[in-house]
Amino acid sequence: MASEPAPTPVPRYELHCHLDGSVRPSTIAELAREQGMTLAAPVEHLVVAPAHCGSLSRFLSYIDVPLQVLQSPEALRRAARELVEDFRTDGVVYGEVRFAPQLHCRRGMTQDEAVASVAEGLAAGRESTGVATGLLLCCLRHQSPQESLAVAETALRHKDAVAGLDLAGDEQNHPATPHREAFELAHAAGLACTVHAGEVAGPASMWEAIDVLGARRIGHGVRCVGDRALLDRLRRERIALEMCPTSNVQTGAVAGLDDHPATTLLDDGLAVTVNTDTRTTSATTLSHEFGMLREVAGWTTDHETRVRFHAAAAAFDLPTARAPGAPSA
Repeated sequence: MASEPAPTPVPRYELHCHLDGSVRPSTIAELAREQGMTLAAPVEHLVVAPAHCGSLSRFLSYIDVPLQVLQSPEALRRAARELVEDFRTDGVVYGEVRFAPQLHCRRGMTQDEAVASVAEGLAAGRESTGVATGLLLCCLRHQSPQESLAVAETALRHKDAVAGLDLAGDEQNHPATPHREAFELAHAAGLACTVHAGEVAGPASMWEAIDVLGARRIGHGVRCVGDRALLDRLRRERIALEMCPTSNVQTGAVAGLDDHPATTLLDDGLAVTVNTDTRTTSATTLSHEFGMLREVAGWTTDHETRVRFHAAAAAFDLPTARAPGAPSA
């Protein structure tokens, strides 16, 4: 039987992309030189994680150097603008960018300045490329509830630029419940919320994200398989799963791409989306992710079309920044 022809490029939607894990290696090297920082090894060795890290903590260590150079408004603006340019190259017409502003205050920059700088960079990228964007701020599980509340308050001060609030970090050792107040504040102000869950910990973490923090999307969520009640809830309420296949293999969330549950969950009627997570740390693009799914999991144009519609329907900022070619939800 003849193989399916190569798909015609279609507009894509990226819902889960971390800014600090998606800075071009060449930009990191240039910023390091400008800032007088000596890199201990070639930049690619420091910022691109191996195919199998064995743990989320080791994977995250490859973001340390990007964070070191992203401590000025100028660096943040540049990284954000270039990421939008990379979206366009990858066929992305709408991309959501998330970052934790509290991690960029080591040299005196405030959270407000960090958010404003990223927003300015995204705006510059939008103007030059036509790619629509949304900005999400990340609270971190290992930080205190007060620190998360400060991030939520920052998001509300910049509500004209910020589309949503996220909770990221080590779900195995740090539950979501202590951060409830930050998310209640976001909900009260009409700010959309997503939560990293079901990546390292099991279904209980996803239940907590939904029932305690009111998440309307789940970051990763690969460990929902086997909990029929959870699957029914996700399907019934159209809670989108922001899946990142390459990253999920790197962190050990799944053993290999052939074990990734995206295909099974998509065929089971869940709102699966496919994302890069960290374009530099994972050395990937959406084109690469879909290409691998075609090769390993037998995905067709129909699979990508369904994922595309799920992503468009779940986008936090698409109603006010509808991208060219957006499917009607």
